[in-house]
Amino acid sequence: MQLPLALRFPPDQRFDTFVGAPAGALEQLRALASGAGSDWLYLAGPASTGKSHLALAACADAQALGRRVAYLPLASAAGRMEDALSALDDYDLVALDGLDAVAGRREDEQALFDFHNRARDAGTAVLYSARVPAVELPVTLPDLRSRLAQCVRVRLQPLDDEGRREVLRLRARRRGLQMDAAAIDWLLRRVDRELASLTGLLDRLDRESLAAQRRITVPFLRKVLVGS
Repeated sequence: MQLPLALRFPPDQRFDTFVGAPAGALEQLRALASGAGSDWLYLAGPASTGKSHLALAACADAQALGRRVAYLPLASAAGRMEDALSALDDYDLVALDGLDAVAGRREDEQALFDFHNRARDAGTAVLYSARVPAVELPVTLPDLRSRLAQCVRVRLQPLDDEGRREVLRLRARRRGLQMDAAAIDWLLRRVDRELASLTGLLDRLDRESLAAQRRITVPFLRKVLVGS
């Protein structure tokens, strides 16, 4: 049930590329990844606040330290959680991303509850994520809600425009793209500002600018994205 390595740890999704982390959150995540922190973490935040980014970054950090890690997007395991989670009993760190996908599914909730207890007994570190805090998650199993609520919560908030600008600057720099401030502002005014969409757009612009041997400027963006 693990994802392929290239998908599990995309180079853009590391702690040093995350923008807008709450105070102390990255330190807590690094401690969990290294095994130095005993508290399990629960990432809560609306869509596009970076929950998957941080979960993948924690896995990447842990693996770099020689720890055995697994990342599971729970939407892919809904309806068969028992089988999916039974394969993760011997890992050092398990990131379970998207609890919302299984909340309300009684059998899946029971499988998650059982895994939670097994992981505690085995000393496996677990990182959860969901769009809402544990107390608001629509689970039907009270014992599971109680276990999740015992995790240390990290609350993520949507980025403002300056935060989005910083994400674009960082990710453009990692690709070796020359992208001026006016081009970034133009993008944020005219395209979908959801971060996953912006990252995908950068991949396209990277290819187009390389093919044209041009810097990414406003005229270049108009030509590529508008056709004028």
